Amino acid sequence: MSTPPVGAHVQGRDPLAEAAAVGADCIQVFLSDPQGWEKPPERDDAAELRGSEIGIYVHAPYLVNVCSPKPNVRHGSRKILAQTCEAAAAVGALAVVVHPGHSEDGLEAGVGRWSRTLELLEPEVPVLLENTAGGEHAVARRFDALARLWEGVAGADPGVAVGFCLDTCHAHAAGEDLGDAVERARAITGRIDLLHVNDSRDPPGTGADRHANIGAGTIDPEVLAAMIRSARAPSVVETPREPDALRADVEFVRAALLAG
Repeated sequence: MSTPPVGAHVQGRDPLAEAAAVGADCIQVFLSDPQGWEKPPERDDAAELRGSEIGIYVHAPYLVNVCSPKPNVRHGSRKILAQTCEAAAAVGALAVVVHPGHSEDGLEAGVGRWSRTLELLEPEVPVLLENTAGGEHAVARRFDALARLWEGVAGADPGVAVGFCLDTCHAHAAGEDLGDAVERARAITGRIDLLHVNDSRDPPGTGADRHANIGAGTIDPEVLAAMIRSARAPSVVETPREPDALRADVEFVRAALLAG
């Protein structure tokens, strides 16, 4: 069995050089301000990125919340998500990763808005929903809520390729038991399309989404290694981006896979 690709979230100014600097097989980037609503600009290096052997994942802006009961937030989120998917296709991305968001008027309403979003969306790339770390009204923080979200989106337009991204820090922050988190997530979604491998600066269950380099946080590295081997999926580290530390995190993930 071939070893899945291992990579890192990089700044994205010179993605291929940044990938080489940390020994990455794949990368994840933002194509626009992660805290803004601006349409992603066209990239001068789009053709080079499309032709590269380095796999590219695009993370949607953090502000995206398509399940919000507020029309301006919901419609703005659908617009920037569609624009992000279009920009991702232009650089040959493998998928767009997006946080499912929060629904102040209840989980079922939020799930319904996600289903409607997928019916309206016409992406050329798969959309990967990611478990989230905290928030009282989050629709994908705990795995029981994830199960209800997944059931809802499974009935949406089959023309949209929907996958799942599991984040280790987010599951830890949500208070999920990491010992069997991969197996339980896969039982819900049927798949792990991407694994975000992150240590956490905070104890479990705090809801705090603060990533740490592997071995510098509160998650046992052996637990992370076991999750990596169990998922056996393409992996991206989203840890603090000092090059030597980022390279060490990439090498940790690769070593865990090779040991599996």
